[in-house]
Amino acid sequence: MGEKIVAGAFAPSDRQAYREKLVQCLSGLERLLSERRFDRPRNLMGLEIELNLAGSDGMPRMRNAEVLQRIASRDFQTELGMFNLEVNILPHRLSGRVFDQLAEELRTGLAYAHRKAAEVDAGIVMIGILPTLGRDDVVSANLSDVDRYTLLNDQMAAARGEDFVLDIEGVERLVSTSASIAPESACTSVQLHLQVTPDRFSDVWNAAQAIASVQIALGANSPFLFGKELWRESRPPLFQQATDVRPPELRNQGVRPRTWFGERWIDSAYALFEENVRYYPPLLPICEDEEPLRVLDQGGVPALGELVLHNGTVYRWNRPVYGLADGVPHLRVENRVLPAGPTVTDVIANAAFYYGLVRALADESRPVWTRLSFEAAEENFDAACRHGIDAELLWPRPGRSGGVAKVPAVKLVRDELLPLAAAGLDAWNIEPSDRDRYLGVIEERCRLRVNGASWQVDTYHRALEAGLEREGALAAMTRRYGELMQVGEPVHTWPVGFPAP
Repeated sequence: MGEKIVAGAFAPSDRQAYREKLVQCLSGLERLLSERRFDRPRNLMGLEIELNLAGSDGMPRMRNAEVLQRIASRDFQTELGMFNLEVNILPHRLSGRVFDQLAEELRTGLAYAHRKAAEVDAGIVMIGILPTLGRDDVVSANLSDVDRYTLLNDQMAAARGEDFVLDIEGVERLVSTSASIAPESACTSVQLHLQVTPDRFSDVWNAAQAIASVQIALGANSPFLFGKELWRESRPPLFQQATDVRPPELRNQGVRPRTWFGERWIDSAYALFEENVRYYPPLLPICEDEEPLRVLDQGGVPALGELVLHNGTVYRWNRPVYGLADGVPHLRVENRVLPAGPTVTDVIANAAFYYGLVRALADESRPVWTRLSFEAAEENFDAACRHGIDAELLWPRPGRSGGVAKVPAVKLVRDELLPLAAAGLDAWNIEPSDRDRYLGVIEERCRLRVNGASWQVDTYHRALEAGLEREGALAAMTRRYGELMQVGEPVHTWPVGFPAP
């Protein structure tokens, strides 16, 4: 969604022309795949983190345009809400000391951004949902002043035809309505990219889907929304409902939501792109001048701009990505599961665990997705969002006897998945000391049963016990979170509560 889009109205003919271009793009993609035109294996990964702006009082600041002007770096970009930023790390080769290099780049960039934000009474908070956000903060007036967001909001609101409804029942229940998609801006995530060859794509995507629940259980960091304590990771239900353009009648017919887990294991990258075109009406029917089939006939490589744009409006938790680099096409799996934060060390530990485990599972002779139903993987995802590090997950039993058992996520990770992740990182030729350092963070989270969500909830309740009202307790917890985030020690080491005065 980073394209420069000019706002404007669409005629019916625009949608028809765009649909025809999407079909041409799919044909072009199919030809590129059949002709084996894609980049060779390069073991490239990339990282994006969405961020919040909050003041020293812990409250959101609608100042991203001013902050970005001061940062003046192409690594930092706007996001949907005026209290959002995004930082993009250039692709790195998965080998050697890459995780320490990423950590250093992130620390340097975020510290600089934090200093610049302070010039306008704001600061960087890396968290899944800013706990102090209120309903009045996520309104269309606080969408970033960028045409593509205005246009996307207008098209989704028109497709919906009525207010968006949030109804999330967790520890407490939240019911809220919105005339716009602005509540989606509350969701700030980490996106992990992995460039893969077409032959490897389905194995990597299936592996990423299988472990999405484990990622959430370990990394949950979004337990609050609009003053309510909900799920340990409330981003997925919030994101789905805030972007749900289906009125109840279409939901009842089984029409698929634009934010979804999926419905089956796949056998090719093409299957996902084709599904996106077959199931989802275009939201931004903007046609490029390129004729992709003619470009192919002339020996070139098409950008497939319409397909790329449309693909960016279907919010899979593991998204297929087509891209060009130096005129050569490539495919990526974009993992969109994790919330931002709590610290750089935690983000890198989550990334190391993901890249190692995906590699190991994709290499297995009896892949987990041949032994675990897709429905079970989706059930696991829901359980992990609800319960975080205390979730119990369905997983194939070890050995050849078969069967699936329910097991605590922390036990599954410590007994089975951490050794696999270590083997996967070895296969990537990651420096052993880095492997042990970052996987050690995951192991300690499991041993102590602590992640960002559990720390937020425990500290919030400590503030309530000290006599603060709900809003004051959330603000105090958010300020303390920001202080500890800046110190940078991983979240499992954070003391619960507040330092003595």
